[in-house]
Amino acid sequence: MERKDFETWLDNISVTFLSLTDLQKNETLDHLISLSGAVQLRHLSNNLETLLKRDFLKLLPLELSFYLLKWLDPQTLLTCCLVSKQWNKVISACTEVWQTACKNLGWQIDDSVQDALHWKKVYLKAILRMKQLEDHEAFETSSLIGHSARVYALYYKDGLLCTGSDDLSAKLWDVSTGQCVYGIQTHTCAAVKFDEQKLVTGSFDNTVACWEWSSGSRTQHFRGHTGAVFSVDYNDELDILVSGSADFTVKVWALSAGTCLNTLTGHTEWVTKVVLQKCKVKSLLHSPGDYILLSADKYEIKIWPIGREINCKCLKTLSVSEDRSICLQPRLHFDGKYIVCSSALGLYQWDFASYDILRVIKTPEIANLALLGFGDIFALLFDNRYLYIMDLRTESLISRWPLPEYRKSKRGSSFLAGEASWLNGLDGHNDTGLVFATSMPDHSIHLVLWKEHG
Repeated sequence: MERKDFETWLDNISVTFLSLTDLQKNETLDHLISLSGAVQLRHLSNNLETLLKRDFLKLLPLELSFYLLKWLDPQTLLTCCLVSKQWNKVISACTEVWQTACKNLGWQIDDSVQDALHWKKVYLKAILRMKQLEDHEAFETSSLIGHSARVYALYYKDGLLCTGSDDLSAKLWDVSTGQCVYGIQTHTCAAVKFDEQKLVTGSFDNTVACWEWSSGSRTQHFRGHTGAVFSVDYNDELDILVSGSADFTVKVWALSAGTCLNTLTGHTEWVTKVVLQKCKVKSLLHSPGDYILLSADKYEIKIWPIGREINCKCLKTLSVSEDRSICLQPRLHFDGKYIVCSSALGLYQWDFASYDILRVIKTPEIANLALLGFGDIFALLFDNRYLYIMDLRTESLISRWPLPEYRKSKRGSSFLAGEASWLNGLDGHNDTGLVFATSMPDHSIHLVLWKEHG
C-alpha cells in the first residue's frame, strides 16, 4: 500500500476506533494482536512498558513529588534512593522529610541551614548514633589518676573537670587529654565550683574558701557555718556566693568581701544542694531575669528570691510527701523554667511559673533511678549498676551503659553529668566529650565519654 493511501486508511480506522465502546476497543485490539507476528508483538511490548511504567518523580513538579514523599517513612525513602540517580537526587533534596525524621530521633534542627542535601546526611548520622545508643556502643571509658585520698567533690565546665580530695588538694583536668592543668593545696573539699580564674570550695572544716588557680593562693575565707559545707554556688554579676551546710542553714556571702550578708533558716536537715539561677518565666512571685536561689535537703526544696533583696523570705517549699515518708535524692535540676528532682516515687518535674507538678516519671522496671541531667528531649539517669538515657517524649529508657563499683555519696557530690547541651536534642556535634564522671574507691576518677561516630 502506498504511503498516501496508508495514511488515509489509518485516519479512517482511527475515527472508527474512537467511536467504539471500551468493550469493542478491547475486542479489536485482541483481534489485531492475534494477527500479529513476532516483530509486532516485540514492538508492542517495548512501547507498553514505557506507557505503563511512568516515572512520576521525574514527570511531576518538584513540589508535588515532595508532597508524596512526606507519606513515606525514612527507611523506605532510603530504599527508594537506590532506584535511580534521579530518584536519589529528588529524595535527597526533600528537606522537610529529613528534618522531620531527625526531629523524631531527638535531633535539634537548625532552620538556617539552606543546603538541600544537608539534612539527609544529618539523618544518616543520627540513625547511626541512635543505633549505637540502642546497642549500648555509644560510649567509652577512661580514668584520671593523681589523688592520694578520697575524691569527694566534682564539678565540670567547658571540657574541664575539677576534683576536690581529702588529700587536701584540688585538681583541674582537661578531660579530652586526661592531663592535670592545675593542682593546688586546699582544705578538705566537700564541694567545688570554678571558672577561668578562681576555685570556690566548701569544706568539712565548716568553711568556704576562694582560691586563685594561677598562684594557688587563697584569696578569701568565709567563716560562719557550724557544720560541713556540702554545696556552693556563686554569681560574679551579683557579687554573691551561697553555701548549704550540715548546720541546716544557707548562707549568703559577699563574694569579693567575704562577709556574711544573710543566713537563711527553715531547713530541718542537712542542706546538700544550693543552686543560683536566673528565672526565665513570669509568675505572681517573680519575673524573668530575677535571680532565684534553690536549696534542698533530704525532704524539701526551698525557693528564695535572692536577686531582689538580701533579707529575703522563702517563696515556696516543695516536697513529694507531706509526712516526710519519701526522701529526695541529692541531685537537683533548675534551668529557670523547671525544677526537677528524683525520689523513690519517680522523677518529679515542677513548673516554676506555677509551682505545680507537671509530671511524675516512673520506671517500674528499675527502682531508685537517680537524676544526673534533664533536658527538653533526654534525661541522664543512673543507679548502682548502669547509666541510662531516657527519651522524655515517651518516658522510655533508650540506652544504658555499665558502671563500675563507684564510691557512693549520700550528698551527691562525687558523681556528675558532663556536657549537657545534647539533652535538649542531639545535633551531630554536641555528642562529644564527657557524659558522666564519678570517684572510685581507689581515689581515681572514672569517666564515661562519647565515642566518635566512626
